[in-house]
Formats: sequence, structure tokens, C-alpha cells
Amino acid sequence: MMQHRLMWILWPAFLVAGVLEMAIFAMFDPHDMHWFGQPIEASRQTVYTLSFFALWLITSGASAMTCMLSLSPFEVNRCPLPATDRPDGCPKQCKH
Repeated sequence: MMQHRLMWILWPAFLVAGVLEMAIFAMFDPHDMHWFGQPIEASRQTVYTLSFFALWLITSGASAMTCMLSLSPFEVNRCPLPATDRPDGCPKQCKH
């Protein structure tokens, strides 16, 4: 299930990052951009690559938040340990 959730997060974020990058760099040339008042001295390809990964990271965070908010209360509150391996006093003890 974790692999599915990871793909639910990374794949849409990848697609959106690609679209955002195309939209941003259709309007701005990396050689005309400045960073803290200084011109960016990296190649266009470097700026495109770093921008893509930054956008992918940001959109992955948004997708991860969506995935987290879609969890049911049971999924959030369940203990990952089997009932027999839980330490004494664990708040998630099963009431039998």
C-alpha cells in the first residue's frame, strides 16, 4: 500500500512540475533572471533542471498533504505493532 501512495504522490507532482516549468519558462528566459540582485550565471539547462526538481519537490508536498488528508481515522490511529508485541501502557491497546 505504501508503494501505491508513493506513486499517488510522485506521479501527479511530476506531471504538474513539468507543466509549471513549461509555463514559467515560456515567459521568462533564465539568462534574464536574477538571484538576490545578481544575474544567474548557470547555463539555461542547469536552471531548467534545478527549477524542475524544486517544482517537483513543492508539488510533491502538496500531493503528500492530499494523501495524508484522505486517510481514515482508523488508518491514522492504528498501531503498526501486532497486539501481542505492544508494550504495556500503549494507548493503542486492544480492548478484549
